[in-house]
Parts: sequence; C-alpha cells; structure tokens
Amino acid sequence: MAAAGTRAQLLEAAAAQLGVLVSELTTENGLITSSSGHTLTYGSLATAAAATETRSLNIELKDAADFKIIGTPQYRTDALTSVTGAKVFTMDLEVPNALPTMVCRPPTINGQVVSVANLAAVRAMPGITDVVPISTGVAVRGATFGQCIDAVNALNVSWGPGTEDGQSDATVLAELNPLLPLISPAPNPLAKTVDAAFTYYFRSNSPLETNCAIADVRPGSAEIWSSLKVPILAQQNIAKLLGLPQDAVKVHVSLGGGSFGRHLFSDAAEEAAEISQAMGKPVKLMWHRTDDFRHGRVHPMCVSRVRATYVPGNVIAYEQRHTSVSTDFTHGFGEVITSSLAELPLGNLGYAETIFELTQNVPYNFGLTDQVINEVDMGFHTGSMRNIYSPDVCTSLELVVDQIAQGMSMDPYQFRRQFLKDARSQAVLIKAAQVGNWGRTMAPGTAQGIAFHAEYKGVCAALVEIDCTPATINRVVENAATGPRVTKVVFVVDVGLPINPLGLQAQMLGGIMDGIAQTLTSSLHFKDGLPLEGSWDNYFYTRQWNVPPEVEVVVMPPTTGIPGGAGEFGVAASMAAVACAYARATGTMPTSFPINHNGPLGFTPTPVIPPLPQSPTDGLSNAF
Repeated sequence: MAAAGTRAQLLEAAAAQLGVLVSELTTENGLITSSSGHTLTYGSLATAAAATETRSLNIELKDAADFKIIGTPQYRTDALTSVTGAKVFTMDLEVPNALPTMVCRPPTINGQVVSVANLAAVRAMPGITDVVPISTGVAVRGATFGQCIDAVNALNVSWGPGTEDGQSDATVLAELNPLLPLISPAPNPLAKTVDAAFTYYFRSNSPLETNCAIADVRPGSAEIWSSLKVPILAQQNIAKLLGLPQDAVKVHVSLGGGSFGRHLFSDAAEEAAEISQAMGKPVKLMWHRTDDFRHGRVHPMCVSRVRATYVPGNVIAYEQRHTSVSTDFTHGFGEVITSSLAELPLGNLGYAETIFELTQNVPYNFGLTDQVINEVDMGFHTGSMRNIYSPDVCTSLELVVDQIAQGMSMDPYQFRRQFLKDARSQAVLIKAAQVGNWGRTMAPGTAQGIAFHAEYKGVCAALVEIDCTPATINRVVENAATGPRVTKVVFVVDVGLPINPLGLQAQMLGGIMDGIAQTLTSSLHFKDGLPLEGSWDNYFYTRQWNVPPEVEVVVMPPTTGIPGGAGEFGVAASMAAVACAYARATGTMPTSFPINHNGPLGFTPTPVIPPLPQSPTDGLSNAF
C-alpha cells in the first residue's frame, strides 16, 4: 500500500512536469514514461513528489498474478560492498578532529568512579590528549586506539559498588525461585501429569560490530553518528543528557555490523555525547569487545516451568509459568513517551506482559491453556535479543510435547500432526517430515527431533538430526567447544506471502545457527557481578565444526496472500528441535540450556582489572 501510494505521488509529479495527464503515463523499472516517449527517473521526481500535507489517496493494488518483484528471489543490493569491505560503518567515518576514544569500565555492572589516583600520569602517556571521569567509567582520548587501550589499563581507579555486586548464576537462579504457582489439576483417575522446569542462562547480545559512536558536542549544539534502531529516542535522550533542546541535536544513522536487537539502545551514542561535552572535543568512541561482553546487553536468564495434564488420547490442560530476569523495554516504541512509560513502577512489567501475550501461544489443541510471565531483578543490562521470549518458551513447550507423546505411546511427529490447531500449521509440519525423511533408521547415539512454532502471522517447523556419539562429543578443537553436532536441518516456513524468498531463507539460516548455539554451547557465566566471558573466543557461538553439513530451508508458496513477516522466529523452532533431538539421542530430556553451561568452562577468563585483555601478538601461530 505504501509503495502504491508513493507511485501515485510520483505519477502526479511527472504529469505536472511533462504537462500531461496521469493516464498518459506508465511506470516500469524505475522509470516513468509518457505516451510520447519522454522518460523521468523516480529519483529525479522524489523532491517534487514529496507530500507537503496529509491527504487521502485511493490506492488500487495490482492483482497478485501481475507481481514482478513480490514473491521472487531478490539479492541484496549491498552484498558486493559487504564482502569486499567497501561498505562504510561508523568506525570508517572521518569526522574532523574526532580522535579514538575508549572507556575504562568498572569490575562490576554499573559500578561508579570514586576517584582516580593517577590522572596526571595517564594524561602524560604517549598520544593521549584527554582523560575524564564520566558516569560509566573513565574516558580516554588519544591518537590511536592502541594508545587508548594502554591508557585505559594504566588507570588506577577506585570503584564504588554496582547494582549486581556478588551476583552469580546461582544467586540469580535463587531469585528466579520460587516460581509462580502452578494450578493443581482436578482429580481424575485416568489423568497423568508431566511436570518440568527448564533453566536458560544469560546469553550475549553483542552485535558483530562492537558498540561505537562519533560525537561532536559544542556549546549549544551536538552532532552524533551511530548505528541506531530508534534514532528519535536517541536524539531525545542525548538532548536531555546534554541539557540542549531537541532540535539542537543532529543524529546521523550509520550502518551497523549486525545487531540482533542490540541497537534498540543508544548507549554508545549517549556515552560519546557525554564524553565529547566533558572534553570539549569531537570523539570517536569504540567499545572494546570485552566491554561488549561484560557491560553490554544480555538475553535475560530465566526459568520456565510447565505442567501438562493428559488422559488417554487427549491433553486436557497445559500451563506455563515463565520467570525471567527483567527485559529492558525502556526503548519503548521509538520515542520518549512510550519509553518513559517503561520506567514507571509497573511499566516495564506491563511491556513484558504485553509482548509476552502478543507473541506466545500454544498452537496445539490442549484443552485449558495458560501461559504467564513474571520478571525480577532490573539491575542487569538486558535487551530484546533475537526472538525475545520465544526460544525459551517454545523449547520448554516442545520438550514437554515429546514427553506427552511418549506417555501416550505416540510418535512425536504424529502427535503434533494430530494436535496442531489448523491445516496451515499441519502443512509445514508435514512438509518438514517429508523432506527430512522423518522416522528413518538412525544409529545409536544419533536421533531426529522435530518442533513447531507460530508467530508474526507465520508458522514454521524444524526437523534436525543430531550426533551425540562419544566420537563426536569428544572431538578436540583447539580453544573450542565441540560436544554434540547437529548434522542435518530441514526448516519449513510459511509467512503467508513471502516478499523475498531468498531473504527469508537467509533469515531462517541465521535463526537456525542461533538455535543450535543456544541449545548446545552459547551462554554467559556470571561470577562476582560480571560475566566471565570477554570475547567471541570465550563465547561459543555455532562454529564451523558445529555447523550442520546439510541444511535445507523450504519456503512455502503463498498461503494467505498477506505478508506475515518473519522477524527472528527461525530461532525458536530450531532451538526446540535440537533440544528434542538431543533428548531422543541420549535418552535424557535436557533441562538446562545450553547443555554445556554447567560443564568445564572451556577457556581461561581474563582479569577484570585491568579491564582490557592484552591484544594477542601470535596470530600466525593460532591460524588453522
């Protein structure tokens, strides 16, 4: 509708310029052509076509049979610049006099600077131009980032307490218990109950590109460059922070290297603005990767408890109580009004309950169903990381579905097919089973798993095969976490009307890798108020040695005629299918994720003082 409205405005502008009627014009391939053969590009008409007032338009859409772009594979227009390094990100920008800047951060979350014993000495270090305490630590500006790192590590800072001092995985887990009460089922001599509780540990929300921003704050004005998902709110927050009117702050949205929800928050931009104002100079702020992992955003730790009650041939009740560390929704819906509501005493929980209610569902005919969320502890830096609540909620549900199927002596696939609520849902499940050859004979220690998820007006199903044999689990890769390996994935997705099937496939591929990681290897270990992980080397996301050799994404043909969107919903079904496959391969249902979280750490944590680890100098010796 928006595109058709824009097209109508372009036609009106072209008609005015050419002195003809709109009916004499046609559009194709970015050109408007008159009956006499004159052509104008869309770009040349953009300014003239821009609306100067709000008005109604009568929009007539093409018949779906005439679509030439919608529903056809389209390659990304920035693919070449991405792979050749020509793409320009925040750190590639050249802003006059904006020198490299970094921050010495506290040894616990939200710790405050009490004093700095050697400010003068650090200011005198080679290349260093400025050192100033700020609200989040001590900022250092220098000629190079290497000099900034040296200066950050040389600082002798006395720190005050943070908001999560002493917190560890164990203490957070204690906060998440006791859980919201489950309702006891009504007495029924034929009924059986499945009770299960699942723990999901903190996961990193670090983007591929480390947090960064450029700021040039002068008396009465500010100019900011950063990767921002909600620039209006960023502008409002920065204006408030600097004591400036909103129209005195200019925000440039630059390209970001990945996000997964991280750039809903403008903390780098706000921090850069604070530093630039304090120093009176332009700054190019870059967070060290260790800053990202230890002081950045995380997916909240949570516990999900499920009770399902069934009788032969029927599930009569399903309850789920999801208790999570609070998810920070203070970004609101992109501006200051809704973000302020999230800061009210019950505002953030209200957001959580609303989002949980809008996204979570039980897609099966399970009689009386009830899903409830509760959140605790608002001191952590959390965020709306990929798929928010769905991966954990869906994984808990699908594992219990397998348990019910086993209790009824039914095949997990056939059980789901029988109990899914509608034909569209059943279709993706059937397709996954067909393409993935569900039920084929598997060697001992290996197994298939299948799972379903519905969200964003779409439905999807994942079938995976996993290898949990000793030979695979005990693979040794230097500085790596190996363990079980997913060897095959078939993912079937129906979004109603796919706009770009190729882009949808890519989105699902990313979700699959995330689902594998969250089930098997990726988490943060909290100890003494801070994650032990300090880099991607410590955080075992899906790596080449754990990637499935066989992956197939099947995009279903249009079913509803309406774009449903995909978001991140490839994560939930993938994570659940991997968990179900692991349970079938090992004979034990996992209840803690990732499954390796409570095993050997797999790396040596770097110190928190000094805060930044020494850069390696032996790269060639570590090459594969």
